[in-house]
Amino acid sequence: MFFKSKKLIGLDIGTANIKMAELDVGRKSAKLMRFHIAPTPARAINGGEVVDPAAISDAIKSMGFELASKRKNVAVGLWGTSVITKRISIPKMDQSLVAGQIRWEAEQYIPFDINEVNIDFKILKHFQSAQESMDVLLVAARQDMAYLYQDIVQGAGMNCSVIDVSAFALANAYLLNYENPAGQAVALVNIGAAITSFVVVDGGEVVFARDIPVGGLTYSSEIHKSMGISLEEAEAMKLSACNGQAAPDEVTKIIQSSHGQICEEVQGSLDFFLNTSPGAQVSHFVVSGGASRTTGLVKALSEHTKVRFEPFDPFVRVQSADRSMTMEYLNEIREFAAIAIGLGSRSAGDA
Repeated sequence: MFFKSKKLIGLDIGTANIKMAELDVGRKSAKLMRFHIAPTPARAINGGEVVDPAAISDAIKSMGFELASKRKNVAVGLWGTSVITKRISIPKMDQSLVAGQIRWEAEQYIPFDINEVNIDFKILKHFQSAQESMDVLLVAARQDMAYLYQDIVQGAGMNCSVIDVSAFALANAYLLNYENPAGQAVALVNIGAAITSFVVVDGGEVVFARDIPVGGLTYSSEIHKSMGISLEEAEAMKLSACNGQAAPDEVTKIIQSSHGQICEEVQGSLDFFLNTSPGAQVSHFVVSGGASRTTGLVKALSEHTKVRFEPFDPFVRVQSADRSMTMEYLNEIREFAAIAIGLGSRSAGDA
């Protein structure tokens, strides 16, 4: 599934890392022209909320110099409490009338003032629960967060051309690389530092999406509380243990015991999707995100959900166009790159 040439930089602003991806996407191929990843400034994002936008702008500006791209237009993703997505059923009607109905429906489902959110929707063509109704994926994004991200990008000397939803960007990256026939629902799980994005795609459509407030920091927080050390020390010990470096045995035990929190949240989202989607089945999970590297986590998820988990490879069809991006480098960024690549596949003016 490829589209016309794209002229944006995909910008994924995460709690732990910021990723930038420049792609050229044609009818039959997709090429990664440039990619850069750098740590998010310490304490710039706390609890999923941006608390130091100026520091993030400065970091993005520095990354832009490193990326050395001529492009200045950016697609950025919103995530966490900034976005609400919900699949709803409405009476079957002419598609031209749906927009008017959606705003009324949104007031019932969105826990924000309807005047303080941007509303969008997509009629699901391959996923309908009843003949007399039509299923619609409703999306609401907080305007204040959209403006904040726009200011961050502009503060870095770039233009914010597209504001996307990170969960949808994850799906776009998957569809760039894999086939997804109708009737074969696949769950995508991107486990980041603070947020795990859970997305179900079926027939090339996003039919379910939610952000779960757990991730790599869940482990660091448990180590911090159990061992009475700072969060910074806990994070360092966690990384050492997961990378096979010297770390106290207690750290490994805490990591293993903390898998249950992630597993329960993913299981809860899976159950909710299946319970609200009569007849639906998830064939398998595809997992990405930096925290998916946590020792034993993917195995624990597969055993807990009793569903097969596979690693998400964003480079199945997206090929490197820069010789400096060796296979070794691609292996280093593989778990981190999906959302940035999905954002980079957008173009200015996309719906």
